[in-house]
Order: sequence, then C-alpha cells, then structure tokens
Amino acid sequence: MKGVALGKIVEEFHLKVLRGAAGYADRLVTTEELIRPGLPLKGFFEHFNPERLQVIGQVETTYLQGMSHEERAERLDQFFTYDFPAVIISRGMEPLPEMVEAAEKHDRTLLGSQLATAELISSVITYLTSALAPSITRHGVLLEVYGEGVLLIGESGVGKSETAIELVKRGHRLIADDAVEIKRINTHTLIGTAPELIRHYIELRGIGVVDVQRLFGMSAIKTDQEIDMVINLEQWRDDAQYDRLGLDDRYATILDVKLPALTIPVKPGRNLAIIVEVAAMNNRQKKMGYNAAQEFNNQINAHFEQAAAAAEKKK
Repeated sequence: MKGVALGKIVEEFHLKVLRGAAGYADRLVTTEELIRPGLPLKGFFEHFNPERLQVIGQVETTYLQGMSHEERAERLDQFFTYDFPAVIISRGMEPLPEMVEAAEKHDRTLLGSQLATAELISSVITYLTSALAPSITRHGVLLEVYGEGVLLIGESGVGKSETAIELVKRGHRLIADDAVEIKRINTHTLIGTAPELIRHYIELRGIGVVDVQRLFGMSAIKTDQEIDMVINLEQWRDDAQYDRLGLDDRYATILDVKLPALTIPVKPGRNLAIIVEVAAMNNRQKKMGYNAAQEFNNQINAHFEQAAAAAEKKK
C-alpha cells in the first residue's frame, strides 16, 4: 500500500516527538485525511478510521480538562486502544498526564506542533494529498511552453529531445526528459516532474547527456508543471490521414484524466519547435473560449449560405 513514512512528516513539519512508539518513523500514513477526535473523546467510535492522523487542538484539550481525572483517564485509555499512526498536539501545548500514560500503556506516538490547529491540518492534508496521489511514469518529454504544460510522446529517435532543446533555446523551460513522473492531484489535474536521478538532464543522440541547468541557466528548467496537452510525434506516413482543420477534438487519457491531444507527423524540413509553440498557444486560446478551427468553419458555412441565398434570388 502506498504511504508516507511518519518520520518524513515529522521532518517536513518540524514536529516534536513527545513520545515515540516502537518503529514510529517507519510507520506508513496511507490516507491524506486528518481528524480532530471530538466524538471519539466522548466515547463514540462508530465509523472511526484509525488509519488517520489524530489532531488534538485547544478545543479538545479544554474539553478533556473539564472532566474529572478518572473520566479523562478512562476516555483517553479507550481512545488510545486504536492503532492510529500518531496524535499531533497543536499550538505548542503539552500533552495531558493521562494522555502520556495512555500512550505509554498502548505504545502510541505523540507529536507536537507549534502551528495553529487549522493551519496544521490544512498544511498536512496538502502535503499528503500530493505525496499519496496516484502516479505513473511515462516515456516522453515535458516542457512549459508559453505557460502550457506540453507532454511530448512518441517512439525513441523520433526527435522529442531535439525538439525540447530547440524550445529551451527559444526561452521555454524543461521539466523532464526521457521519463516523466505524473501524479493526479485531483479529478482533472495532472502534475509532471522528473525522477531525481535524471532531473535537468537531456540526452541528444550524437552528443550525449547535457545538463540543461548549467548550459542554459536556471531560467531554462522547472521542477514540476501541470500537464495541459499531449503531443504525439510520429514519423510521416504517406498513407496516413492527418487532421487538416482541427475541428475534431482528440484526447489522451492518463490516470483517468482526459487531456487534449495532437498527432504531429515528423519529416525533414518541418520546424517542430515552432509547431509545438503554435499548438501550445492554440490550446491556450481554446481554454479561453476561442477556437480558430471552429471560427474558420463558421465563416466557410456562412459564405456558402450567402452564395446559395444570392443564387436563389437570381432565379
């Protein structure tokens, strides 16, 4: 099961380990949801999910302080019987003595944070949503072209990397070459990045591997980018039928997300970098509500309708 080690969360958010269970740093957090256990502290555990991180804030602490020592000890003992990854106490508050006793008894982890409760929950959920997002690695090149995330795919040797380096020279930015790690962060958004080992490198046949960051500067690279469209580069085939007007919308599906897709035939003499630039700008226009192909088709239809009407009047 995909998860994030609790030790990484502790490190990321500078959490203080108030009491660590055995092997707590390797404990996997498998859901991005956090919970403030108000009802469980009242003894209601129906639909309680122990896989979530538990957050104790000022409200929960004040509620517990209003109980007698015996009742508080009983409620917390019952609460800590569940094997959740950890309890995080916000606002820099110290854990109640009964909470420490219950954590020791059941070998649970207590963590502390200086953040306000709402800020802590929001930040951790954002982090876990990204870390636990469905992901896939695709062969291709990812670039930012005029603000659009363009994923170039196609067979090896078709010219993806050569096109990418030309686009970088023209002022656009490289995210990943050869392997693109793609995450679905929500139902309609994909974010692409490069594996750490090959980040900022690009392979050019005949030259070898070059470091784009050192060769072209910091402005030529980017760590991650939302993917807005897919362009498939393929060798030109005389028997193939290629789209001439662009009226038919085509899509590629990655991790159940539909993305606008184009197929661009490759042959000597075609400037692929300029074609990709135009494709990116055209895709941006479509998102803003203007479709040049549809506008052209409407003008053609209007022209023929006017010609037919004029011919009808002459009869």
